[in-house]
Amino acid sequence: MSESLRDQLLKSGLVKKIKAEAPPPVREKPRQAEKRQNRPMSGGPPRRDPPAQVQNAAREPNLAHLYGLRAKQEKEEREAAQRKAEQDAKEKRERKQKLAQLLADKALNSADAEMPRHFPHGNKIRRVYCTSAQLAELNRGELGVAQLAGRYLLVAREIALQAQAIDEHALVLLCDPNAPSEDDVPADLVW
Repeated sequence: MSESLRDQLLKSGLVKKIKAEAPPPVREKPRQAEKRQNRPMSGGPPRRDPPAQVQNAAREPNLAHLYGLRAKQEKEEREAAQRKAEQDAKEKRERKQKLAQLLADKALNSADAEMPRHFPHGNKIRRVYCTSAQLAELNRGELGVAQLAGRYLLVAREIALQAQAIDEHALVLLCDPNAPSEDDVPADLVW
């Protein structure tokens, strides 16, 4: 069952309990003292204090005010989420730019490469074409594969590690020749 708006605001801490804010009870004065205090000094009508019931109603939070507080809080949350998304997008653009500068003119992909090297990336088996010498270097861990703008680039090990430092997802393949084999299939097997 849903809670009332007042209960929700009380739980969120936007509104304090009204009973805690209620003023202390007003003591009744004797009638004669009251007549003397309410006697007009300038001939106008006697001054009357508002009844205690009206004072308590004025202290009770207005429903429109509470809706305004909630709307203000939601607006601040939306603005904070938008600022965070903009900051993340800016950082991503900067990483892509740094990565493009790092990998510019450092790709070792050869136009006459005919040997595919398969590797898993993004839950799919991908491939990069390389020469037989590059394939041997790639399997020894001397070369690595980095991804930039949807392309897989063969780069030197040092460049691949620098690319990983800029963006951990940019490094796609870097073999460790000392790592134990996960299965009995050699890494240099062409299939």
